[in-house]
Amino acid sequence: MSTDLNYILSPKCIRDGAKKVFDETVKGGTHFRYHEEKFSPTVDYVMETIRQNYPDLKIPFHSRWGHFRPGGVDRSKWLLEKIKNEDAMERARIMWDLVIPSVLLDAGAGKDWKFSEKETNKNYDRSEGLGVASYHMFMAGAFSSDGKSLRSDAKGLQSVTAAKIAEAFQVSATNPLVGVEGRTKLLQNLGKAMENKALFQDGRPGNLIDYLVGKYGKTIPAEGLLRGVLDGLGPIWPGRETLDGTNLGDVWRHSKLGLIAFHKLSQWMTYSLVEPLNEAGITVTGAEGLTGLAEYRNGGLLIDSGLISFSNPEEGKQSWRPESDLIIEWRALTVYLLDRIGEEVQKRLGKTPQEFPLAKVLEGGTWWAGRRIAKEKRPGGEPPMNIISDGTVF
Repeated sequence: MSTDLNYILSPKCIRDGAKKVFDETVKGGTHFRYHEEKFSPTVDYVMETIRQNYPDLKIPFHSRWGHFRPGGVDRSKWLLEKIKNEDAMERARIMWDLVIPSVLLDAGAGKDWKFSEKETNKNYDRSEGLGVASYHMFMAGAFSSDGKSLRSDAKGLQSVTAAKIAEAFQVSATNPLVGVEGRTKLLQNLGKAMENKALFQDGRPGNLIDYLVGKYGKTIPAEGLLRGVLDGLGPIWPGRETLDGTNLGDVWRHSKLGLIAFHKLSQWMTYSLVEPLNEAGITVTGAEGLTGLAEYRNGGLLIDSGLISFSNPEEGKQSWRPESDLIIEWRALTVYLLDRIGEEVQKRLGKTPQEFPLAKVLEGGTWWAGRRIAKEKRPGGEPPMNIISDGTVF
């Protein structure tokens, strides 16, 4: 693999691209304006959110596991009860078999969709709804080759159809879910990626644990974990930029600034893989080296707080595709400013980046602050701009 590929699949590349877009914004060369006077009030709002959500500051990583626990119900315990007789490594593999497809089934639900859970007799929407729906799909064996086992594998994933997802997610004319076809294709592509026996010896997402333990032992660097995710799952992304025959995934070409990398879902997945590893006695180090996540809650916080604004306010009323310069710039500014917000939060809390990495800043503050301020400004809590989603980015 070339040095260029190693670079573009690294957090450094994400940060370098984000800085490039920020510098261009300060010079007046993007679709956005930056308002430094709003920085401290924005951090105040994030700190207030952290104190509301986690007054004891015992904050988990921002990960998919939180979306299996809405309504005060920890559904991961239901799974662990069913697999309690498995050894620690197999339990971790099964948890990865759940969480990897679940992350890929997220990427925004739209404002009109909800999931009704019969076990709790409650309705859940947005990320929590998608998390609960995907959890039950896994528990029903929908990702396994035999259609009943608590595992995901190549054949089972490739057999997932849009109709199966629509049924499991209770999609109807009155309960529409955006991007069903895109999500279906991701899972089918995930199944094809599982045929890489060098990384997935038994054709399961959870086999990536065996690969990483074989490479690093029982202490895995976070950037190594991310690279494993990028190498193993890179082929699943549809019609994106490539380099040396490798699909680059969440990397986009800006018309003036060239390739800008984000790896949002891959990093969120990386954060989501840490908890099962820890339960198996495997340590992940250096999580502070990963970046913030360029998605609509963190990015929405920046717009709704006034930290950034549209150069042309009319553009804020239009609909935009992920590959547009405007969305690339918005996401890059999100990454850059999350780093700055994270540093200020750490400073105010008297914490080091190791003690309070961005994964905790996101979960404790910025993601929830983005949702909170969206609800304050718009009754339905929609993002501050219209995104045309294919179900694979946000």
